[in-house]
Amino acid sequence: MNRHHWWRDAVIYQVYVRSFLDSTGDGIGDLAGVRAGLPYLKKLGVDGIWLSPFYPSPQHDHGYDVADYCDVDPVFGDLAEFDRLVDAARRLGVKVLLDIVPNHCSSEHPWFRAALAAAPGSPERARFHFADGRGPDGTEPPNNWHAMFGGPAWTRVTEPDGRPGQWYLHMFTPEQPDWNWREPEVAAEFDRILRFWLDRGVDGFRIDVAAGLFKHPELPDSPDPEADARTRDSVNPLAWNQPEVHDVWRHWRAVCEEYTARDGRERLLVGEVSVPTAREHARYVRPDELHQAFFFDLLGAPWDADAFRKVISEAIDDIAGTGSTVTWVLNNHDQVRTVTRYGEPTPEGSGLGPARARAAALLMLALPGAAYIYQGEELGLPEVVDLPDDVLTDPIFRRTGSRARIRDGCRVPLPWSGQASPFGFTSGAEGAKPWLPQPEWFAEHATDRALADTRSFWHLYRDGLQLRAALPQLGDGSLRWLDTQPGVLAFARGDLVCAVNFGTAPVPAPFPGTPLLASGPCEAGVLPGSTAAWWIDGS
Repeated sequence: MNRHHWWRDAVIYQVYVRSFLDSTGDGIGDLAGVRAGLPYLKKLGVDGIWLSPFYPSPQHDHGYDVADYCDVDPVFGDLAEFDRLVDAARRLGVKVLLDIVPNHCSSEHPWFRAALAAAPGSPERARFHFADGRGPDGTEPPNNWHAMFGGPAWTRVTEPDGRPGQWYLHMFTPEQPDWNWREPEVAAEFDRILRFWLDRGVDGFRIDVAAGLFKHPELPDSPDPEADARTRDSVNPLAWNQPEVHDVWRHWRAVCEEYTARDGRERLLVGEVSVPTAREHARYVRPDELHQAFFFDLLGAPWDADAFRKVISEAIDDIAGTGSTVTWVLNNHDQVRTVTRYGEPTPEGSGLGPARARAAALLMLALPGAAYIYQGEELGLPEVVDLPDDVLTDPIFRRTGSRARIRDGCRVPLPWSGQASPFGFTSGAEGAKPWLPQPEWFAEHATDRALADTRSFWHLYRDGLQLRAALPQLGDGSLRWLDTQPGVLAFARGDLVCAVNFGTAPVPAPFPGTPLLASGPCEAGVLPGSTAAWWIDGS
């Protein structure tokens, strides 16, 4: 194991800035709030933080529609506050990763406004995907592609002379036009952006839509438009995972290594890569490309021992074979939280979901590679599934009218203390309301209560992270599967054994003695249902 490469076995905490902690009383989390929360995160034991976008933005997709890549939106603070945050994190030994959005920008970005004001065929329009429409008078979109958030992937513009004109491509919302990475000026601009933030001391970047960027140069029809119409599925091979994208990551890796050569601090590139197989995923983490890419198959696996073993084995075989490490994730800002996903809990947090989520956390922390924790995961927060329609902000809801795949429920601001909203999330003016309403039952998950209860999710995560940091068997390295009865998954990491009972009935423990750590009550010789445990083989 090479400890020099800090990222190989790092545990990174995803901070969704607008929902973490509000320092100003406007009901929206901000960078000063993140800075105030750093001691809490240091106490939890994470190695770094990943900040969701805080750049100037009209917030049509909560910051993933960037209007200026080299500044801070006033709602989150300013560059001076960002610098204070980076300095405070460095003093605590906490790495800082930024979320960068290279696939698309905001429709209010100066370059896109210039494109709208320019003529068809102009250099300004070449930075994006503008095309003439089909059908009589160009009234039909240039192709049959659908957007990830619902609806067509094309919007027609009104030309400067007032006539209906060309169409532009947006694989998410009309407010998020896609960059044309075949235009060298776009690549040069992102070079400038990377260096701007690297010069300010960041430790790396989480790359949004890292399998995107390039589209088929001829923009032909999708061969399966019905499949392409499913929102949030990267199924259109003409719009995603084009071979040219790998040249971008090779170049970005070289930029990061240039900075590392100057001061010895490794900068990390971790990609949001949504591709069909672990083998394709592995191509993004070859030695000269991204350091890591999120492995989402574990997040999407059903609560089943065979399913978990299959995705873990494939990831280790295909991804670790490149020389990288697998980047495990169970929750993020786009997915239903595990407490709800693994079983239908009551609002108070009972039922199978919490027990399974605790077991999955202990499993993830025992796997070889890196792990990412989404804020509130360490509090055992369930999904908020009953937000009223009139408070929903997810563009998926606005564009489809359906609540089926909306993401607001995992983005409700964190509860920190007290018995009633805002639960310590927001300060300042009395009666300030969080930007999304917090349910009354959030009191059961507040940070102050979690810290005081040694049986809480928080203590399980803290204990797991402390052991992970202390035991050289964990983190990077290899894994050896152990034979078990059906419904039980067990593996060894050196002399450490991790076992998970995916069933509901207790079974004989696959290892004798009292566990070093368990996700629930676990006596020697027995592994209860929906429980994970770690043992050390002292033989």
